[in-house]
Amino acid sequence: MRSMLLSAKWADALRDVLDTLDAPVYVVAPDLAEEVTGYHVHRGALASMRRKPLPAAADLLATARRVAVMEAVNDHTNIGAIFRSAAALGMDAVLLSPDCADPLYRRSVKVSMGAVFSVPYARLDTWPQGLDAVREAGFALLALTPDAQARSLDETAPHRMERVALMLGAEGDGLSRRALAAADTWVRIPMSHGVDSLNVGAAAAVAFYAVTAGRPEA
Repeated sequence: MRSMLLSAKWADALRDVLDTLDAPVYVVAPDLAEEVTGYHVHRGALASMRRKPLPAAADLLATARRVAVMEAVNDHTNIGAIFRSAAALGMDAVLLSPDCADPLYRRSVKVSMGAVFSVPYARLDTWPQGLDAVREAGFALLALTPDAQARSLDETAPHRMERVALMLGAEGDGLSRRALAAADTWVRIPMSHGVDSLNVGAAAAVAFYAVTAGRPEA
């Protein structure tokens, strides 16, 4: 933590935190806090934090068995929803293509309910070439797509595979042709009632369950 900016009511409520800090704490009137932050939704407690360096993808892959891989997911709400599902359903890590949005953007943090701080993640330096290292680490690359040529998740039975990397594309466009070409297998969630696909956040939750079902709880 680099510093905190608080309204007076939070100075007492966060006393147990403040007593452990070496960082400066600024206590200001609510009107001044709003003027500084520029928006009304500020609730009286802000902190400026230093980011920890991201781990290398290879370090995460060395110990993981179930990994989510996102390509060009730029909607912060979807990023947060995917991280929350990854945490809840037992995915070990998340890998991001270079053009994915920042998981630590405030909207992503809020939607994830803080899961962006608990699920390890890394960025692949190149795309889709970075997927080669995932395959070399022993992972089967499964590309989630509504394409009719894809095998259903039930048929694929990813929960029985030793190591799985589930690839997810952006809302609307889905995975790029290059990403699909780099995958080992295309997989899909069977749809009913004429629905062609799910929101990527919802699809991720369904697929994560299919990938992790039957695994012992950590």
